[in-house]
Amino acid sequence: MGDPRPTVVIVDDHELAREGLRLALDKRGFDVVGAEANGEAGMAAIREKAPDFALFDIRLGEGMDGLTAAGELGGDGLETKIIMLSLHDDPNYVRAALKAGAKGYVLKDASLDELCRDIDTVLAGGTAVPAALLSSALLQVEKQDSDHGIIERLTDREKDVLELIGEGMTNKSIARELDISPATVKAHVERLLAKLGAADRTQAAVMMAHWKQAGS
Repeated sequence: MGDPRPTVVIVDDHELAREGLRLALDKRGFDVVGAEANGEAGMAAIREKAPDFALFDIRLGEGMDGLTAAGELGGDGLETKIIMLSLHDDPNYVRAALKAGAKGYVLKDASLDELCRDIDTVLAGGTAVPAALLSSALLQVEKQDSDHGIIERLTDREKDVLELIGEGMTNKSIARELDISPATVKAHVERLLAKLGAADRTQAAVMMAHWKQAGS
């Protein structure tokens, strides 16, 4: 008998992407032991199946995203290696992913051959990040100081909301946590995104992580 096939859990909220990856990886010799549409289900599958690696969409709408999942896995001491799948060729996302504990960062327009090479690199104990993105990420360390100044412009309540966004909470969950209405949370989110110049919740959470690190 040959060596056992490397096991993987796929987490992506787009069914076509999820099922396409499942079929493609199966044909390439990987054993797909789970394919989930949201972060919470993905984490449950990872904890149950303990796969060798997981392909995790860095953004999954509201709820737990890839960054939060990677951080939780590291805290749990699980050995599953996280590879982020992302549409964002932004070095800030790369830095946040690596800081959270991800071992790979793969753009969604990568070829199947490129993805499989990156998986092999990660399974061998390496880190797989597009060279141009890694170089840019390393050159932008000083951006933390800039993020620090921008975050300071937020009100205390907006900082509270942003910190909970970074923990993967939905607007409804944030409303319960802070004892305010979902509509008020939505208004806070819209204002803080505008103040930060952030395109979305994930980018804002990345900036918050930079600010907290700079203050530690």
